[in-house]
Amino acid sequence: MNLPKPGPEQAKLMRFAGHWSGAEQVSPSPFGPGGAATGRTRFREDLAGMALIQEYEQEKDGAVVFRGHGVFLVEPDSGDVLWWWFDDFGFPPDPPARGRWSGEVLEFSKSTPRGEARYRYELDGDRYRFVIENRFPGQPDFAEFMRGDYTRRTA
Repeated sequence: MNLPKPGPEQAKLMRFAGHWSGAEQVSPSPFGPGGAATGRTRFREDLAGMALIQEYEQEKDGAVVFRGHGVFLVEPDSGDVLWWWFDDFGFPPDPPARGRWSGEVLEFSKSTPRGEARYRYELDGDRYRFVIENRFPGQPDFAEFMRGDYTRRTA
């Protein structure tokens, strides 16, 4: 059996590979009080270039308060980018968030019993903005939950 090889969609995703950090603003929600934070993410290529692995931590007042782990794959049949997210809250990541590129913006959406979410990565060379918008049960509209502006750092 011949294993698939990374193609242009994987190459586009691998542009995130590296170390990033930046300022974040989190809105109050059922998950916490919100406020200013610093986010640090390390993205790395894995599985012979077929997966992008993400390690994330958020710091407030000098202490790490939240950690997460992401796995990104390009679905062969659809070309969609799938993103499984694991974090300190412990909710299972099934189903994955499903996303697509629109130019330099990678947009995902996901629906769970806890509500709906939209995620947006806006890539601009050695910078990216990440935005989460949530609509919790009973809310009529999506509201911004988090916004972060990150810069690529040396390892």
